[in-house]
Amino acid sequence: MDPWRYSTQGISVALRVTPRGGRDDIDGVETLADGRVVLKVRVRAIADGGEANRAVTELIAKALGVPKARVRILSGMTSRLKQIAVDGEPARLGDALRRLAATKQD
Repeated sequence: MDPWRYSTQGISVALRVTPRGGRDDIDGVETLADGRVVLKVRVRAIADGGEANRAVTELIAKALGVPKARVRILSGMTSRLKQIAVDGEPARLGDALRRLAATKQD
C-alpha cells in the first residue's frame, strides 16, 4: 500500500516528518501503529516559525522535479504527521515517489 493518493490535479501524500533530522532526505515508507502508511521525511530545519514545513515542501519539490509552488501542505501544519499535495501529472509523480521509496527500503 502506498502513502499517496492520485487526483486529477496530481497526488496527495501522507508524511511523517522528523525536524532537526541531521539531513534533508526521504527515508522510505513506514506503516504506523494505527495501520496508516506514510512516507518518512527528515529535514535539518527546526520546527519553529514554519522552517521545517518550508524545508519539507522544498525537499519534496526537488525530489519530484517540480517547482516549489506546486507543493503545498494540506493538513498537519504543526504536527509531525502531514498531508501534502503535489500538482502535476499524477502517474509520473506516483512513479517518481515509488522509485524514491524503493531505494530507501534496504
